[in-house]
Amino acid sequence: MKDKNFGEEQGYFGDFGGRYAPEILTDALIQLEKVYLKLRNNPKFVKELNYYNQNYVGRPSLLTFAERLTKAWGGARIWLKREDLNHTGAHKINNTVGQALLTRAMGKKRIIAETGAGQHGLATATVGALFDMETVIYMGAEDVRRQELNVYKIKLLGAKVVPVTSGTATLKDATSEAMREWALSVANTHYIVGSAIGPHPFPTIVRDFQSIIGKETKEQFKKKTKKLPDAVIACVGGGSNAIGMFYGFLKDKKVKLYGVEAGGLGNKPGEHSATITFGRPGFLHGTKTLIIQDAGGQIVPAHSVSAGLDYPGVGPEHAYLASTKRVEYVSVNDKEALASFVEVSRLEGIIPALETAHAFSAAKKLAKEMGKKKDLVICLSGRGDKDSMEVSRLLGDK
Repeated sequence: MKDKNFGEEQGYFGDFGGRYAPEILTDALIQLEKVYLKLRNNPKFVKELNYYNQNYVGRPSLLTFAERLTKAWGGARIWLKREDLNHTGAHKINNTVGQALLTRAMGKKRIIAETGAGQHGLATATVGALFDMETVIYMGAEDVRRQELNVYKIKLLGAKVVPVTSGTATLKDATSEAMREWALSVANTHYIVGSAIGPHPFPTIVRDFQSIIGKETKEQFKKKTKKLPDAVIACVGGGSNAIGMFYGFLKDKKVKLYGVEAGGLGNKPGEHSATITFGRPGFLHGTKTLIIQDAGGQIVPAHSVSAGLDYPGVGPEHAYLASTKRVEYVSVNDKEALASFVEVSRLEGIIPALETAHAFSAAKKLAKEMGKKKDLVICLSGRGDKDSMEVSRLLGDK
């Protein structure tokens, strides 16, 4: 299958994307592109990937009807794509299994990754243990504090956690540090980028491995209802769960797609992570995309109550989908996300990740607007075990 985003076009999505990387990394990126192009439709590779997805990750994940949320919200029928039920508790494992197989195909035995909420770090450490690869995870020092449980799990799996103290000590800084380290160890190391960000071919590779979410959702929904959903919604930081969900529906124009960003504390620079809402085109971590920046082009620190959403950029394909208006992007603030975290837990017996709680909050408003004869699918990207103690602290629970 040909993909216009590969090869000479250098992975552009409209005006966004590309490969803007240091010369020392260019050869590694070209090698990765060639290996992926060779393997992506190779029957043996596809069979092996499917084996791990089914027998290790636990796919297909469930698509379930949320009866109590539907009743409480009084609008559209609510469906949940249960990525929280995957091994390691989120969608991130879909990508790390695929990239670990690519790492092995390239003859490399060491992997590194960035992580914010810790779910990508955990998923990377998991495949590191599974495939016997030395693993190092870069994580902002603030996120190490917020995500203590995942940090312990990562170490338990045999990986090393490197706290990053520069900048805001969160996801952007962890990503920067991981890229610097990769430049020094590229000969024997593969950087498993966790979101649909970074230089070509990472945004396309991550999207392709995550596209199983939307593909399954479409098939499952058709089987249950004999039709397509009216709308699909997912949270967006860098945007891997969302692009994975959206990709299966992009050509279905009657299915409305919604991405939900972190509105944080307010609309002023430094108070939010709503990149598509407030960002301008620029270059970050090897790609051209929308970035939260000041008048001089300097990156403005991002904020979110969710460690996985406070990134001042967004995947270039999301920037493109926003520019074409195929996807509508909205934002939810910290207070609203925390309220949804509690509401979903108590109504459905499912503790969602704080990232996913943003999608639930926006879905509640959307469901009422859509009305009772419509169907809305929420990508439940991860579970909230990792966030429970931080939410307890923020809400003042004893």
